[in-house]
Amino acid sequence: MSGALLVAGTNSDAGKSVLTAGICRWLARQGYKVAPFKAQNMSLNSMVTADGAEIGRAQAMQAAAARVEPEAVMNPVLLKPGDDSHSQVVLLGRPIADVDAMSYRELKPQLMRAILESYAELRARFDVVICEGAGSPAEINLRDRDVANMGLARAVDMPAIVVGDIDRGGVFASMFGTLAVLSPEDQALIAGFVVNKFRGDHKLLAPGIEMLTALTGRPTLGVVPWLPGLWLDVEDSLDLESRPPSTLEPIGAETLRVAVVRLPRLSNVTDIDALSAEPGVVVRLVTRPDEIADSDLVVLPGTRATVADLGWLRSTGLAAAIDRRASSGGQTLGICGGYQMLAQTIQDDVESRAGTIAGLGLLPTHVTFARQKVLGRPHGTALGERVVGYEIHHGVASVGGGEPFLDGCRAGSVWGTAWHGVFENDAFRRAYLRVVADAAGRRFVPAADTSFGALRERRLDALGDLVAEHLDTDALLRLIHDGPPSGLPTLRATLG
Repeated sequence: MSGALLVAGTNSDAGKSVLTAGICRWLARQGYKVAPFKAQNMSLNSMVTADGAEIGRAQAMQAAAARVEPEAVMNPVLLKPGDDSHSQVVLLGRPIADVDAMSYRELKPQLMRAILESYAELRARFDVVICEGAGSPAEINLRDRDVANMGLARAVDMPAIVVGDIDRGGVFASMFGTLAVLSPEDQALIAGFVVNKFRGDHKLLAPGIEMLTALTGRPTLGVVPWLPGLWLDVEDSLDLESRPPSTLEPIGAETLRVAVVRLPRLSNVTDIDALSAEPGVVVRLVTRPDEIADSDLVVLPGTRATVADLGWLRSTGLAAAIDRRASSGGQTLGICGGYQMLAQTIQDDVESRAGTIAGLGLLPTHVTFARQKVLGRPHGTALGERVVGYEIHHGVASVGGGEPFLDGCRAGSVWGTAWHGVFENDAFRRAYLRVVADAAGRRFVPAADTSFGALRERRLDALGDLVAEHLDTDALLRLIHDGPPSGLPTLRATLG
């Protein structure tokens, strides 16, 4: 029995994360003890497990879909880009190095050992492990260092399915090409295809599906329809433009307008998801000063590159606009890296190595970057409500005044905290929105019954429903139980 399945994709954002979550939820409903696994994840959207390990937020979401606690072994390698050429390597929840593409190659033996040991541990404790690939297995220029796609599948003899995003166009060519450029040994593990994000009548796809089967000798195991309004813990900012706008009517007479600054190295964008779920709260990602002019709340979110993104904030004119806004009493909230930007000074000899620079000067804090990353699941009280969050940062703020606010402070209309996930606390979110509405003079009323946890559960159930209704689940179970089918044909890529 294989007990595992790899969900690969024709490209990034093909839908691997959500399909993996959907399969996990469907299997959990069938009574299987199932775990998600992503050997290597490149993402700026991460979270902290109960034992203080940092993993990709998507794997935490998939663990929730599987109805199990997230663990470091579910995402043993996490890469967090700091700029276009360097990434921090997080191994089993702890940072171990900052590397470029060439030096990363030297880490492969160490990382592969940790990946295989983590996978083996999960297989020993769970009935099924559903693995999400990274990017595409067709990135043949990187095949010699691949540890997350066919490199993993080959190492453990795991069957794989390939997901294609039909909304992008060219899905059949993408799926055929993905298979054709792989080695015969890799092709032997690709057992089928899934068409994702389809809008329209499935009958229109029949000729293409039949031809794809004839050309590859592999079935299409399902066509997953486009599900509007579904937004689940994406790995990064690849498709932020597809974030659905608020469509829920306000409870009160007016809406609240929230502008979230889209920093170049924006991280933990999921911090604003709970705000988006509130009736009458309109959340926009902004990059220009004029876009914050009519907002009731401006959020400076987390970032992997505080000093560099602060420089961008100044070059765009947003820093000056935020300063003018604070002077006139406009509500501003900084979270993690955004909180660090609001300080008087930032001493960074670790991340950017810029030394001491001036912050925005809107909070009475001074930030010093430490080499050891702070990881935790803190809890406290704010606005009379209990708050549970998580923290991931090198920059540590020393507070020298203002009013206490969670771990940070408040100075007039400017608030700052290093804690992520605070708006997922329903009672606190409502209390904070009331403060913002009062300050803005808005007749906004928070919904008394909005539960972000319940909303996330409904979305995970919706993914499980998609798998149950639109995939050949019998074929999926055969792959999981029996492993890669024998006798799959090998395609020959022809050049010239």
